[in-house]
Amino acid sequence: MPLKLELGDIVQMKKMHPCGNNRWEITRTGADIRIKCMKCERQVLMSRENFEKRVKKLIPKEEYRE
Repeated sequence: MPLKLELGDIVQMKKMHPCGNNRWEITRTGADIRIKCMKCERQVLMSRENFEKRVKKLIPKEEYRE
């Protein structure tokens, strides 16, 4: 079952980004997912299947304050 994702959700990925961050904001949903690094603002577009393999957890909006 696919994850329930909304624009603006924050996700933690399994691997670190080269800038040293592993938290990303979702900026596009659908068959492809676009995510933006919360530290360096680099954007990445990947298939939903690939994204769901790489995501570690969804961070609730109430919990995220940065």
